[in-house]
Amino acid sequence: MTRIIPFLLLVTTAIGQAVAQAYPTRPVRLVVPFVPGGNIDITARAIAPGLGELLGQQIVIDNRGGAGGLIGTELVAKSAPDGYTLVLGSSGVLTVAPTLYSKMPYDSVKDFTPVVLLSYVPIVLVVNPTLSAKNVKDFITLAKSRPGKMIMASAGNGTTNQLAGELFQMETGAKFVHVPYKGSGPALIDLIGGQVDMLFDQLSASSNYIRSGRLRGIVVAGEKRNAVIPDVPTMIESGLKNCDAGTFTALMAPAGLAREIVTKLNTAGNKALAMQATRDRFATVGADILGGTPAQLDTLMKQELAKWTRVAKTANIKLD
Repeated sequence: MTRIIPFLLLVTTAIGQAVAQAYPTRPVRLVVPFVPGGNIDITARAIAPGLGELLGQQIVIDNRGGAGGLIGTELVAKSAPDGYTLVLGSSGVLTVAPTLYSKMPYDSVKDFTPVVLLSYVPIVLVVNPTLSAKNVKDFITLAKSRPGKMIMASAGNGTTNQLAGELFQMETGAKFVHVPYKGSGPALIDLIGGQVDMLFDQLSASSNYIRSGRLRGIVVAGEKRNAVIPDVPTMIESGLKNCDAGTFTALMAPAGLAREIVTKLNTAGNKALAMQATRDRFATVGADILGGTPAQLDTLMKQELAKWTRVAKTANIKLD
């Protein structure tokens, strides 16, 4: 009996390696847990052509919007771990939602296999150009002189926009009045119209307004200045080392995916990110291309979960 067990393990391992080497033998479904047209959908369509070319199979985009991205993400969490169903994960569904809901339909750490980090779209603090503050130092000074009077718009309760604003207040001591909107679009319209004072927004949504002069960029997240708005300083160079916030995107698979398939997908993902066509697509929305190992993605997720858990608890934000 003791001889049979090692033999069976060898056979199982050999079969697993053979399956991984043949993978993929049919199209791969990439679930986007949001409707078409948004930042996450744009990311999926930016990476899919190169990924499909490298894997030798079509990447089929499957938009499954609903419940703030939870429906589509849950679908993948409960799918077979065979490499044929992936999800375009993001901060919202992987590291923000778990801090806001007491009951989640999935565990973002235990129910998924990290594959590869794709991109990072930083949050930028934008204000109406009529506001007197021209830089972040003046902005903080102004906010502190008007505690509880400056209005902070957001794309909705519990969104990255709101949490980024709460983090900023925690770290600077400024106090804003939060007004949630149904999406960043309506919030931007009212900010341009002067009905609200500020918005912590994804750069992909605000960059055109900043470049046209309809909004003023005060400070942007990230380790280095963004090429889309090079004149706007970063949080770090402005002395706000703990205010960094943004939306990361990543390829995730159901938990239990074979290591060999993870390696193949990770390699293809990194190579696809290096393609000029892919880089050009990401550049149009001001996204920083990242890449890296599954272990690096796993570490980032855990760090982000810890950060947003702290912010949600301090600001007493709950969505159920």
